[in-house]
Amino acid sequence: MKFIPYIQATVNGLLVGSLYSVIAMGLTIIFGVMRIINMAHGELIMLGMYAAFWAFTLLKLGQMAALLISLPLFLVLGAALYGGVVNRVERRAGEMGTLLVTAGLSYLVANAAQLVWKANYRSLPSALTTRSLFLGGISLNYSLLWAFVAAVMLTAVTYLFLIYTDPGRAIRATAQDREAAALMGVRIHRINMLAFALGTALAGMAGVLLTPVFYVYPYVGRVFLVKAFVVVVLGGMGSILGAWLGGLLFGVVESVASMFIPSGYRDALGLVVFLLVLLFKPSGLFGRSRV
Repeated sequence: MKFIPYIQATVNGLLVGSLYSVIAMGLTIIFGVMRIINMAHGELIMLGMYAAFWAFTLLKLGQMAALLISLPLFLVLGAALYGGVVNRVERRAGEMGTLLVTAGLSYLVANAAQLVWKANYRSLPSALTTRSLFLGGISLNYSLLWAFVAAVMLTAVTYLFLIYTDPGRAIRATAQDREAAALMGVRIHRINMLAFALGTALAGMAGVLLTPVFYVYPYVGRVFLVKAFVVVVLGGMGSILGAWLGGLLFGVVESVASMFIPSGYRDALGLVVFLLVLLFKPSGLFGRSRV
């Protein structure tokens, strides 16, 4: 029975790591296709968390309904951000320009959220987040368990979309060789918009899944942006399966390590992992830099 705490920490790490995987997938799809880093990714997650919070508190909707509602909303938002901001800057200033403009967007969205919703920490009622299932001495939080199942489904649907649909194949072709894809008739502008919209939708839906587990406040996205960078680098920039496996691995490492280090150093652990991967295996632990 002395191993129960370690098994519990591993299980919790896998459950939370699945959410990190969804966060990282959105970031890695955008990077894989466009070779730009969306610095506003964390704020999109924050907007998803607020969408879920208000869907429950104002409309009394469940998490599944909030997840379904967030998909079209964030797809449209992602397409609008790409067409109205990112594409215009990319054509004039290149990758560095998009990095700076998305960083500016992150500050704009976070400060606007604080202006509208204040800096209060919000959470869903404890009755929805504290119920657990007990199996052989292992506690499985219902909210985390549901989020894990939803994260697996999102990952599977995203992977099948990229592998078996024509737009998915076009996304992968563009990520592998943009010029060759253009010569084969792929409309690069449309694929870029689709990739950015898909990455934004995954960020928003990840925010919905995170809401029962974490506090909601205007700057929460910055915490998850750092974790997303760690997972993306851990799994290999541009790799969907790498993002999934990297998220699970990082979740387990973070959960188990928290048994031995003070909780205040938990977020710093991600930076240590990030630096170690960059130092010893810059290509990531799982495969090449491709979608």
